[in-house]
Formats: sequence, C-alpha cells, structure tokens
Amino acid sequence: MKTGAPRLRSQWTTWVPPIAVIALVLGWGRELPGPAVALIGVCLIGAVLAAVHHAEVVAHRVGEPFGSLVLAVAVTVIEVGLIVTLMAGGGAKASTYARDTVFAAVMITCNGIVGFSVLVGALRNRVAVFNAEGSGGALATVCTLATMTLVLPTFTTGQPGPEFTGSQLAFAAGASLCLYALFVGVQTVRHRDYFLPVRSQDQAADPDDHAPLPSDRETWSSVALLVLALVAVVGNAKLVSPAIEDGVESAGLPTAVVGVVIALLVLAPETLAAGRAARLGRMQTSLNLAYGSAIASIGLTIPAIALATLWLEGPLVLGEDATHMVLLVLTAVVSALTVVPGRATLLQGGVHLVLFAAFIFLSFSP
Repeated sequence: MKTGAPRLRSQWTTWVPPIAVIALVLGWGRELPGPAVALIGVCLIGAVLAAVHHAEVVAHRVGEPFGSLVLAVAVTVIEVGLIVTLMAGGGAKASTYARDTVFAAVMITCNGIVGFSVLVGALRNRVAVFNAEGSGGALATVCTLATMTLVLPTFTTGQPGPEFTGSQLAFAAGASLCLYALFVGVQTVRHRDYFLPVRSQDQAADPDDHAPLPSDRETWSSVALLVLALVAVVGNAKLVSPAIEDGVESAGLPTAVVGVVIALLVLAPETLAAGRAARLGRMQTSLNLAYGSAIASIGLTIPAIALATLWLEGPLVLGEDATHMVLLVLTAVVSALTVVPGRATLLQGGVHLVLFAAFIFLSFSP
C-alpha cells in the first residue's frame, strides 16, 4: 500500500501554515535583508500549496461541484489579499495592480489552465470529454464580467483615462457580485448536473471516486489550517512585495509584470489540481476549476477592490489597452469554439497554450 506519500504530504501541510505565520510575526514591521526575504518567500509558496491542499480535503468531503467552488474561492481570497496589500503600499504606480492581476488571472485560467488540462486529458484519453452546457454557461459569465470590468472603463467618458466614476465602479462591482452569486446558484443548486464530470465508456474509473471521505475532525482541521494558511499568504505577500516591485523595476520590465507574477504564484497550485483531474478523466472538474477561478477572480476581486478604494489613495485604473483587448476577444472566440462541442483534442489544447504564451511574452515585451 502506498501510504507513505499521502502521510508525508499530510504532515508537511499541517506544520507549514503555523511556520509561515511565525515568519510573518517575526518579519512584520522590519527592514528585511535578502536572505530573510528569500526565506519568507519560501514560506509564502509553502502556505499557498498548503492552502490548496486543505481546500482539496474540504472539497473531497463536500463533493463536486462544491469542491471546485471551495478551491476557486480560496484562491480568490489569496488574490484579493495580495492585490490590496500591494496597492496599500505601492503609491501611484499601484493604480493598475488590480487590473493587471485580474486580467492575468483570466488569461491564465482560460488559456493556461484550460489548455494544459485539455492537453493532459487528450494525451491520456485521445479526446477530452466534458459538459458543454455547464462549461458554456461558465464561459459566458467570464466573458461578460471581463468585458464589463476591464473593457468598458476604456470607453466611458465620465472620468478621464481608463477609469470608472464612483457610481460606475459601484454599479460594476454590484453587477459582478450578482453575476457571481447567480453562477454559484446555478452551479450548485439549479443545474448542478451540468457541472459534474462526464466519463466516456473507455475511460478507467477514477480512484478518488472510491477514496474514503475525510472524517469530521479531519475536515474541520483542514478548515482551520486553510484559514491559517490564507492569513500567512496575505501577510507574507506584504513582506515580499517590495522585493517583487524592486526586482521588476531594476530589470526594466513593465509594471504589469507584477500582476502577472501575483497571478502565476496564486494559480500555480490550481493548475496542478486541474491537470491531475484531467489526467484522471475528470475534464469537467478541470474546467470548473479554470472558469470558476476566473469568475471568482473578477466577481469577488472587483467588489473587494471597489470597497478598498474608500480608504486607499490614488486612482484605480481598470480599462485595458488595445493589445490586451485583442487577446481577450481572441480568447473568448477560441474558448467558445472549444467548449461548444463538449469534446476537445490536442489541437484545442495547443491553441490555448499558444494564446497563453503570447500573453506572457507580450507582458514582458509589450
């Protein structure tokens, strides 16, 4: 019986969050040398991985599609915390952090995670099979939220530049929150069957289907450790954020790279979870993770940032430039062609990954 790896994983995900919190307490309010920043960065990455692990434990207990929802919300809480902490200490140059991070999250989820998952699923089973109704509805929600919050500010005239007025921002935040709540209701209650994994006849059974459910004690322990890990992630991100900003500035890279780094850091464990689900033939779970994270990233981040502007100084730039709008439109069209048939091959996975690579390249070389 291969119990060593799960046991080891359970052990390190138990002690990493407390250690990360201790590092946060020891480093808070101090000028940190380079080795200390590197150590806190390791604690930050460990806390992110531990948070996703404990979210997976809770997800296994509550089942699909609630499990994907737990992971998406956990990741979004981390993302919001990172954005707010960076904006609070970044001054005027931080005015685009929210926009850059949310757009990067959309590109990573809709192209990076989807492309990687389709590639893994197609290599394993030749054709990746999923539910077109659920995935199509999720994609439509992503496109609406992204257009309303990241494209419209570029064309509104109430405020100079790609910004919303106060009333426009309040409307966009409220509409985003309502759309997110509507999606969660449809996903978990009214049309839950649209978001359950679809398995073809020639696919092997998923071993997780027969894995024992965590006990009440294990579940509540994971809930507590998940909260602890999220606190550690947000606090340690605040400690390492000056190093991230200084590194980007010293390298002569655009400020938008900071948002890309944040999104890549937060969504890396989500990518691994989606790839694992695709490998096991649960392509629908992979798409739930990808599109659910994108919806949560916009539907929860924009309202949170709008609320934070009540005490944060400086402008809030949300409107995208022409290059990113082209990428967003192309992503929407390609994604629609991918999800509508309910089946995808290596070709679709490769197309999405090329779009993701184009986004990364243009972020470093606009």
